[in-house]
Amino acid sequence: MAAWLQEAPAADPGRLHAEGRTARAALEDARDQVAALFAVRPRQVVLTSGGTEAINTAVWGAARAADGPVLCSPVEHSAVRDASRRAGPVVAIDVDGLGRIHPAAVDEALERCRTEHGRDPALVHCQWANHEVGTAQPVHAVLERCRSVGALAHVDAVVGAGHEPLDAGSLGADLVSVSAHKLGGPPGMGALILRRGLRLDPMLIGGEQERARRAGLENVLGAVGFGAAAAALTGPGVLEGEAAEARRRTRQLTAAALEVEGVHQFGDPVDRAPHIVCLGVEGVEAEPVLLGLDQAGIAVHSGSSCSSETLEPSPVLEAMGVDAERSLRLSVGWSTTDEDVAAFAAVFGGVVERLRALRS
Repeated sequence: MAAWLQEAPAADPGRLHAEGRTARAALEDARDQVAALFAVRPRQVVLTSGGTEAINTAVWGAARAADGPVLCSPVEHSAVRDASRRAGPVVAIDVDGLGRIHPAAVDEALERCRTEHGRDPALVHCQWANHEVGTAQPVHAVLERCRSVGALAHVDAVVGAGHEPLDAGSLGADLVSVSAHKLGGPPGMGALILRRGLRLDPMLIGGEQERARRAGLENVLGAVGFGAAAAALTGPGVLEGEAAEARRRTRQLTAAALEVEGVHQFGDPVDRAPHIVCLGVEGVEAEPVLLGLDQAGIAVHSGSSCSSETLEPSPVLEAMGVDAERSLRLSVGWSTTDEDVAAFAAVFGGVVERLRALRS
């Protein structure tokens, strides 16, 4: 990205002059790199401003293509849930206590959709893995249900993409959303991957960029960074190694946390995203624990809300029937070291016990 800033940072890839052609080449090289990571053709990749825009574009296009409700579980990300509610009626897909969708629950939701609305859904959502507790979803089985009724299917893969292998070309989804910053790329970049041959109305209009699928001057700088991160993760065994290292470290984090009395794990402990762990901490709310760890140089996230801008309990944890006010989310990534894991293990128990002592 720094090299691109020195070359042609303000060039418009839609222009025919030398600077424009240079920008176009950089943009398409980045698209090729992103496509290679997810095993799709470059023309299937629509570059966006992030996972949220990719999700909203998927929902918008599906709602314009077919008149019908949207099937969506309560454990989907807020971008999926909110975009779906704006698109039309939503039929909920139930989840179990691990935050997992079961194929039978999809069948039940399809039947409710026909009974209550008189038609099949316009779109069905199934996330790759949950963003708060890490539980992996039975994506392939859900997609089979969607194909059987001819409904478009969207997979929010923002959490798993770049952390474990994701072959979007053979997955069978109509729409897949990914984000650059989740896999080591720059914030403000993402992509919507479309099934070959699928054409949907664009959400953003006013130009013919991205093959008339997303209007607006392209963010070439962000694309260059996204492509570089994708290229670093592409190759035999790279993501398998990344996932194995993440699983090793999250197992260590979990083991250290569970040594503290009254701490337990939420979500599936085995079939999960490799880099996310969600913990329940009895006897103290999550925010004081978060702040105590922050003072010790450990950055974690409270599971009680999707962001720091809201104080609402997490819909994900509520749907699972667990205490959203006493949960912590831990995650590891490409920059995490064994020393980071050891630092957490050294201070977590003391932080929790001091806070419990204050309450008593």
